[in-house]
This record gives sequence, structure tokens and C-alpha cells, in this order.
Amino acid sequence: MGKTYERIDARLRAFIEKQPVYFVGTAPLAADGFLNLSPKGRAGTLAVIDELTVAYLDFGGSHAETIAHLRENGRIILMWCAFEGPPTVLRVHGRGEPVFRDDPRFAGLLSRFDPAADGTALRAIVLVRAERVSDSCGFAVPFMDYKEDRTLLAEFFDRKGEDRFSEYCEGKENVAVSINGLPALPLPVPPRPSQPS
Repeated sequence: MGKTYERIDARLRAFIEKQPVYFVGTAPLAADGFLNLSPKGRAGTLAVIDELTVAYLDFGGSHAETIAHLRENGRIILMWCAFEGPPTVLRVHGRGEPVFRDDPRFAGLLSRFDPAADGTALRAIVLVRAERVSDSCGFAVPFMDYKEDRTLLAEFFDRKGEDRFSEYCEGKENVAVSINGLPALPLPVPPRPSQPS
């Protein structure tokens, strides 16, 4: 049933781009450390950069576990499920890295995304280099209807404004340091770079 692929071809790319939600998993090296699994969505915040590279926009929140794990060891898995149509689960195992606002690559990477998806509280772009691409049956995944994106996160941070974003991050216990005690988001958050013309 399952198959392994050498790359993210046009068919797999179309499948990825069609899904309104996906999941990101990471783990620390410590055997007793807490693993992390995050649901992701929000239209336009994920981009297939090339046949072996995927990236997504990482917005502020109360934790930064994925960033901490990637800074420590780089291991990551992304998973998409078909909630309509043929039953499919697609996984991309790879090496990831957070590209922060002060990284020279940030502005160029950001230009690969839908400008409407950008917004206040963008703290990093997570860049994932695929090492294994595989699918499996989604026979046990239920059919579900997509209604719409939630707007709460964008509205919350838009009210705070870009000038108070770093202050927000500094006030959260597990943003600079993960629940496993690993370095996470470097603070203070640097200002946003100007977009290339």
C-alpha cells in the first residue's frame, strides 16, 4: 500500500497544497524529553520550494518547542492527511532549521509565500529538507469538511502590533527556553527585514 518517493513530484505537491491542515512533529535528543506535535494551517503559510524542500511560516504563540528541537538536532516530520477524496497520508521526514528574521535568507524565503499569508508575529520560517518522502493508506482517517481558517491568531497579534511582539515573546515562559530546557526563540525578536524589491 505505502510507497516511498525520491522527491516531491507534481502530484504530491498538488496533494500537499490542497490540504487545509498538516501536522509537524519534532523531538529532543534526551530520552526523557517531551516530544512535540503541532497542527498547522492558515492558507498560504506553507510552500513547496523545490522537489526536496518545504517551508512554512512560524508565527508567535505561547511555546517554541519546534524551534528548540530543530536548533538542537534538526529532526522533523511533516504529515498531511486526506480528509476528503481518496484515503492518503503523506509524510516528509527530514532536517529542518528555523530561519529567523535577522538571517540574510529570511526576506528571500518570505517572498516565496502568498503576501496575504504574512502578518504580525511572524517569528521564523521553518525550512525543511526532505530525506524521506512516503505515503500510506488513510483508511482510518475520517471524512471531514473544511469550513474556513480561524482568524484569531492574526487578529490577536494585529491588536498588539509589531512593536509589542518581542515584549509578548519575552513574557512567555516557554518561548526563549523550551519545556525541555532547550534554547528556543532568540530574544529580543529582531525587527522585520525590508522586502527585496
